[in-house]
Formats: sequence, C-alpha cells, structure tokens
Amino acid sequence: MAPDDDIPRPGWLGPWLKGFPALQPPLPLDEVASRGWHLLGDELAFPLAVVRQQALAHNIAWMQDFAARHGVQLAPHGKTTMSPQLFRRQLAAGAWGLTFANVHQLRLGLAAGVRRALIANGIVGAADLAELLALRRRYPGVELAFFIDSTAQLDLITTLWPRLGAGEAQLDVLLELGTSRCGLREHAPALTLARALRGHPALRLRGIGFYEGLQVQGESAPDRALMQHWQQRLDTLLADFEAEGLIEPEARPVWLSGGGSALFDLVAPVLGARPERLGLLRSGCYICHDHTHYGRYMQTMDERLGTPLSSPSLQPALEVWTLVLSCPEPGLALLNAGRRDAGFDQGWPLPVWHAHAGQRQAAPAGWQITGMNDQHAYLRWDPAVTPGPAVGDRVALGPAHPCTTFDKWAWLAVVDEQDRVVDALTTQFS
Repeated sequence: MAPDDDIPRPGWLGPWLKGFPALQPPLPLDEVASRGWHLLGDELAFPLAVVRQQALAHNIAWMQDFAARHGVQLAPHGKTTMSPQLFRRQLAAGAWGLTFANVHQLRLGLAAGVRRALIANGIVGAADLAELLALRRRYPGVELAFFIDSTAQLDLITTLWPRLGAGEAQLDVLLELGTSRCGLREHAPALTLARALRGHPALRLRGIGFYEGLQVQGESAPDRALMQHWQQRLDTLLADFEAEGLIEPEARPVWLSGGGSALFDLVAPVLGARPERLGLLRSGCYICHDHTHYGRYMQTMDERLGTPLSSPSLQPALEVWTLVLSCPEPGLALLNAGRRDAGFDQGWPLPVWHAHAGQRQAAPAGWQITGMNDQHAYLRWDPAVTPGPAVGDRVALGPAHPCTTFDKWAWLAVVDEQDRVVDALTTQFS
C-alpha cells in the first residue's frame, strides 16, 4: 500500500507531481509561498515549469486594456492553461467570460466560476448535448453558445433532441465560418443554415464565429488583406441576417467572435465597436505569451500599434527549468527535459537563462536547442565562439507554444523577479 504522502489530494501539491520536492510533505496551494523555495536553491526538483509573476500580471492587465480601448470583450481561450486560478484572475481583471474547446473543459470552467462562455467548436454527440443541458440546469443564468457549421449537424441535433428530455430548453449557437478548418466556406450555405435555425425548437442563432489563425503570415500586407476578407464576409452575412430578421430580438446584441492570438490588433476592428454587436476576442496565449512563435507575431503587431520599445506589450512568462545531465562532446549538453515537459509543435524551445554556482544570467546568444527526445533536450553551441554550461548547471527554456507546455504539467511554480517561489498554479487537463 502506498504511503499517504504518495496519494494525490485535491487542492494539494505533493510528491506525486513532477517538479515537487520529493522529500517535502504535501501541502495546500496557499502554503507554497511560506516554504521559502528558490529556483537557485536545493529544494526543488527539475525539470520544473515556472511562470514569472510580474510578466503574468502585466500580460493580463495589458490585454484587458487593449480590449477596452478597441471596443471588444475578452473571452480568453481556457484550453491554453486549463488553470482555475488563472481563469479567476482573467475574470477578475474584466474578461467577459472564457472560451473552451469542448463540453468537458466547459464543465471545469463553470466549476471555477465562469458564467459566460463560448465553445469554439461544433457539438454533435448525444452525451455532450445532454451534458450541456445538465450544466444549464446546474448553473442557472449561465450564458453560453457553441459553433454550428452545417445543416447535417443541425439535422443530427434535431433527431437527438426529443431523446434528451430537453422540454422547451434551447441552446445558443454561433454560425461558424471557415476556410481551412471547420466552418462554412461559402455565403449561400451559411445563409441557408441561418434560415433553418429560425424558429428551431432546440437551437437559437446568436451570432457568428470564425478562426483566422491558420492563415496568418506574420506580415502586415497579407494579414491586413486577410482581415479585410473576413470583414467583408461578416458584413455581407450580417446584412442578410438583418434583412430577413434571422436573429431574434431576445438574442441581441449579435455575438461576433474571432481567434486573435497571433493577430488580435487586426481582428478586433473586424469584430467591431458597434452597439448592436458584442465582439468577443478569443485570444488565449497572451496570458503567458512565448519567446519565439507568438513573439514573432507580436513584433509585427507592435509595429502596427506603434508600441515604443521602452513600453513592452506582451512579455514571455512561461519557462521550463532543467538540469545539465551530460556534456559528452564539445558543443553539446544534454538537458533533463524533453517532449514530455515542453511544447515543440511550433519549434524547439529557446534557452533563456543559465544558472551556475547560484547565479542566474541570460543564456548566451549562440546556444540553441536542436532536438528533443521524451526526456532529453539537445543544447548545442560553437565551442570556439561561446562557452557552454557545466554538468549540474541549470538552463531555463522558453517554450515556443504555451498551450502544449501547460498540458504537460499538473502544477507550475510562480516566481518573483528574485526567483523566489511565491505561488503555484494547477491545471486540469485530465
């Protein structure tokens, strides 16, 4: 039988979690700061996911201010972090609500206090529809909508509805437009679906949603043209909605929602600061940003926004701290973190910090990660130009995609600018 300290406890941290000090007893989240842990000390186990407190707070406040200045509301995508603590911080800062990818994520969000939500995805399963109805009954007054993009989906829901015991209940939907993923491709089928929703017993049309992210190039000219295309599609379809009265008075203002993590400065104007529209920006990665993938997009957005270099916009807040396991040949070090610990789908992580003999400094510019296995990362450099780390040193990596790093950790340490652990976050990906 396992010792009590090895049995997971809800709301607690303990040695059943990677990165937690194995010889420390379990403790509740609110006691983490009192332990005096330090990234450069000997208590913590590595690899360890770390969130910078100051950058996190800056990003939440900066993005909320951006939304307010551009006349849209934030509905951040919860799948980025799936952290109830961060959900509550985003709502407390002024977010309209949160976005989720499926009903399971929505359930966890509602339990964390979310009361307005989007499911930026289609729903077709009887179990998911039944759960949505049950959640509506469990949380009276909650506002939510999911995406619909075909008459086939509508027909399936119509067939399932009588078996779900929904009575006179209705669920709100956003018509999903698309080009490279889900979503209606052409205007005529979109209008046909909207007409089929008028007076439907199960579903009520609330507005339009789209996702532009897979088409973003990170260059202003093509990205402006992309969003002009989306603006035209939305305006044309909304004009037909108005002409035919396809959105009921009780369903107003019209909800319009776009993605926005890589292009939010151009998406916000498309959603529109108009009284008859509620623009919902689903950006999720802003909360921790990153060091490479979204960082490149942000440089282009800063140029368009006119952000001075002395007044940074979003800041990278997420790091994965590792130990140097081996330096088997000149110019190569093996780190004790790999694909199980840091996202790699948008490129290899970037070495950002090097800690030696209790001192932290920026990683040399010549260091780079050139590959990862499950539990190892390959750090390389030119030994004729740049010094390398020593066995036992600590190297902090900046992941290229927050979403696929958060989901590898059940908890993350929050640290201040002096590298002291001052808080902790938990995630609920499984």
